[in-house]
Amino acid sequence: MRTAKFLTALSFLGLLATGVSAQTGPLTVELNKFEAGEGGGCQAFFLFRNETGKSFEGFEMSLAILDGNGVIDRLLSIDAAPLPIQRTTLKLFAIPEIGCGDISEILLHDISICKPQNEEEVDCFDFLHLDSKTDAKLVK
Repeated sequence: MRTAKFLTALSFLGLLATGVSAQTGPLTVELNKFEAGEGGGCQAFFLFRNETGKSFEGFEMSLAILDGNGVIDRLLSIDAAPLPIQRTTLKLFAIPEIGCGDISEILLHDISICKPQNEEEVDCFDFLHLDSKTDAKLVK
């Protein structure tokens, strides 16, 4: 009887340990606002809300910037790392040579690096959530 209780307690502790290290929530990328930049470009303010239960030492995205007609204007690579665990991080990125009002949509084209700290790279698309508070949509 004591052995059964001991084994049950060990199993429960094992489940707790697994749950703590497992991914618990989304990694949200929010296009929060645009601001006119120097030389006619646009500054994009992004918030990264990391609720995954893991810190990321590498996180790079390739974004397609679509103009007011829905035509791809350019590809832009951004490095948002590091993304600490259970934190919201603000990152500012310049989008040169296009006015903020001329951006209709930003497409997440690729995630070239998604590397949790002290782990192998993972596919972030499964737990990535996109949002936009601007008139431009942020989409996968």
